[in-house]
Amino acid sequence: MATDKSKIAGVVLAAGLSRRMGASNKLHLPVDGEPLLRRTVKTLQASKLGEIVVILGHESQSTHALLEGLAVRTAYNDAYLSGQMTSVHCGLSALKKDYSGVMIALGDQPALSVVEVNFLIDAYLNRNKGEVVIPTYQGARGNPIVISPQCRNDIVSGKRDLGCRKFIEKNPELVEMVEMPGPGVIIDLDTPLEYNQYCDSQQLEDSYNMLRQAN
Repeated sequence: MATDKSKIAGVVLAAGLSRRMGASNKLHLPVDGEPLLRRTVKTLQASKLGEIVVILGHESQSTHALLEGLAVRTAYNDAYLSGQMTSVHCGLSALKKDYSGVMIALGDQPALSVVEVNFLIDAYLNRNKGEVVIPTYQGARGNPIVISPQCRNDIVSGKRDLGCRKFIEKNPELVEMVEMPGPGVIIDLDTPLEYNQYCDSQQLEDSYNMLRQAN
């Protein structure tokens, strides 16, 4: 396998059932005029990330269509019904190169900015310890996370499970927490209420900005 030590790869998890959103697939819902998944992936594309692989599962064909024209690869997780870690495993296995790290991102983070993604990448590259860098904002843990090549190999070989709720408590020496400059890492959209509240907040912000420009 070829090695590219200069870049961080990205794995975007987009295979889930989106049950809590009800009848709608949350990744298809519009945010600022474009589907949520496409918006998230475009943000990641504009960052320092190298190769990006989007993991599909539930409604894979229609979800794949959301990525039309974007320079990313997709991989299908045929075990997506068994939980999120199967998509993590699928994504890490699908990467074509060895990288200095892998960012594992969610497909439903509308407020995530390029600045925050690059801040997290830099924090990982300059970390003091650990195999996993986890962003926080005002004490709340968020996403995406960045893992080392060793951690990637351990997950693929079945030695580690990042989906374990006790992972951080059991492995403090492997984890470095990074306080982020903004809240984008802790905002995701799982329910109709969260979606509506986020869209309403964006409309208010847009109206405020328009008023400021007018004055």
